[in-house]
Amino acid sequence: MTIVESLSPRSLRAPESGIVEVVNYARGREGLIPLWVGEGDLPTPEFIARAASDALLRGETFYTWQRGIPELRAALSRYYARRFGAFLPDEHFYVVGSGMQAIKLAIEALVSPGDDMVYLTPAWPNFAAAAELSGANTIAVPLDFTGGRWQLDLGRIEAAITPKTRVLFVNTPSNPTGWTATREDLASLLAIARRHGLWIMADEIYALYHYAGGRAPSFLDVMEDGDRVIFVNSFSKNWSMTGWRVGWIVAPPEIGQVLENLIQYSTSGVPQFLQQGAVVALDEGDAFVQANIDKAARNRDIFCDALIATNRVETLKPDGALYAFLKIDGVTDSRLAALDIVDRTNVGLAPGTAFGPGGELFMRACFLRDSGQVAEAADRLARYIAAR
Repeated sequence: MTIVESLSPRSLRAPESGIVEVVNYARGREGLIPLWVGEGDLPTPEFIARAASDALLRGETFYTWQRGIPELRAALSRYYARRFGAFLPDEHFYVVGSGMQAIKLAIEALVSPGDDMVYLTPAWPNFAAAAELSGANTIAVPLDFTGGRWQLDLGRIEAAITPKTRVLFVNTPSNPTGWTATREDLASLLAIARRHGLWIMADEIYALYHYAGGRAPSFLDVMEDGDRVIFVNSFSKNWSMTGWRVGWIVAPPEIGQVLENLIQYSTSGVPQFLQQGAVVALDEGDAFVQANIDKAARNRDIFCDALIATNRVETLKPDGALYAFLKIDGVTDSRLAALDIVDRTNVGLAPGTAFGPGGELFMRACFLRDSGQVAEAADRLARYIAAR
């Protein structure tokens, strides 16, 4: 038995990231325009970094509240009142070490080995992998792709539910497709969950990146007391804090002790000085977030217009999130195409093969970057497509 074979079967089932494969292949190349991962090109703004730095220098380096410092949980309550019109007391909020940990802890709370989790695909791959590492079965329900736009098939979701189903995972606006559920979609999904006694795990991390104006519809708009909905979210996208690894969960207070226990036995909490930065992000960061949204909207137009004009890319401008999901004429293996595009254009894209069923023929590009870089990347890709 080799040293690798001696590891647990569950750990060996953890898949390599198809996105990271391309990043590792091309990282550090001179002149490369990296559109492969879901982050912008701006560092965390100084006023947020300063709040964390000041707290660090004050000595806020000790063990702290497992559920999050009171100041941050109160700030999250204010944020949801301001942005969502949802008046949730502090006990609904739990601070965790990233959006990814929020997903993992919610999965641990909601599913047992052998249970099913239904999700919409193409999808960000990490949550399905996290569920499978917890012993759950993931059931992918493809969105329909028609005329360059993604659409929800409620009948297909209902048909995927079995007596073993425990969770319906919904990411809207969607990474990678940009599909954004309407209020009616969310009400219908909630009705399905109620009929079958399911939990909904709602990933609304891109809710503010909604190009029709205002935030995207939320389950908070349609749910009632007693509905089984748990929200997972992160500071990463709105406030340019991807490297901070701070996220949160919104959940019924009745399960608060369970979530606190899960936090205790994973990270034992988020550093207090980082949480002080997060407080300032929520309370003072609206202008910065709006600038990011405006930048994304401008770059969505620059990038998509240029590629649609080739007449060899099937896509429409996404309704939400930060990504163009492109079906390029002639691409039959997006993994190989992503590697070839790096070599020939010095533009980094994420292959659709990384996003599960329905994504194989697509490429994902994150457009939250300098507009000049986005325009240059689009020009390089248009020339690459024309030469195929």
